[in-house]
Amino acid sequence: MTMQLPTEAAVLTEKTSVAMAQQVQWADIKLPFATVPSSYVCVGEGEPMVLIHGFDSSLLEFRRLVPELAQRFKVYALDLLGFGFCDRTATDRADPDAIKQHLNAFLEQVVGADDVILVGASMGGGAAIDFATSYPEKVTKLVLIDAVGFAGGPAIGKLMFPPLDKWATDFLKSPGVRRRISQRAYYNKALVTPDAEMCASLHLLAPRWSSWLIAFTKSGGYNFLAKRIKNVSVPALVIWGRQDKILGTKDAERFEQTIANCTLVWVEDSGHVPHLEQPKITAKHIVDFLF
Repeated sequence: MTMQLPTEAAVLTEKTSVAMAQQVQWADIKLPFATVPSSYVCVGEGEPMVLIHGFDSSLLEFRRLVPELAQRFKVYALDLLGFGFCDRTATDRADPDAIKQHLNAFLEQVVGADDVILVGASMGGGAAIDFATSYPEKVTKLVLIDAVGFAGGPAIGKLMFPPLDKWATDFLKSPGVRRRISQRAYYNKALVTPDAEMCASLHLLAPRWSSWLIAFTKSGGYNFLAKRIKNVSVPALVIWGRQDKILGTKDAERFEQTIANCTLVWVEDSGHVPHLEQPKITAKHIVDFLF
């Protein structure tokens, strides 16, 4: 079966959104329990860098950051197992360990590098911490953007039992609800454009979005990470939006205090998604940290 984005991607208008959608490709990632057609983009040349998106999101989350980083690095943005446009019909595994196996296989089978720079945003930061503490030899540097780790799982997890689980995902799928979530994530509400809303919801049209989100949330997600953060052994950069209304700002300093070799930088005039609100500044912080 040939994989492709939903046809609704044709309505994207922002230059970076259109370019990102055109660059999406799929690779059959072989795992011990399944072969999973997995979506990703690869842009640029140089040291490999892998970008990991947040909860109920997709690689399109990095549409504005990828062009900035691709000037210095070979940038991969992938959809985590069961998220984005990754083929959810290939497996019923919906838990962090399966996601970690998928990420490891992606690095081996697509990136082909012994070690990489990992960049994780929000829940993607949790996935990056899990990977970096499990395979420290495979990660050279770690970048966390408004990352989970100390924070618990999404509040919607409390509703993930029948029949409320289906109701909860139907509620989350509502355009009005997703718009309110975006407006809370952004400091600059003017950036919640129709293009941005389409980028944030296009993956909902992929098969099994609802059932997979229910299964992942029931697994507990990355609630187990808090005690492992101190085990991060590679140099880490924490980037945090000063106006983050999703996770607040206290965890930024907790990361700085808990990770032995950690640098914290703040992005002013930004909420939970500085890579979308201030991509040039976010990229500059990353480049400065790495060089």
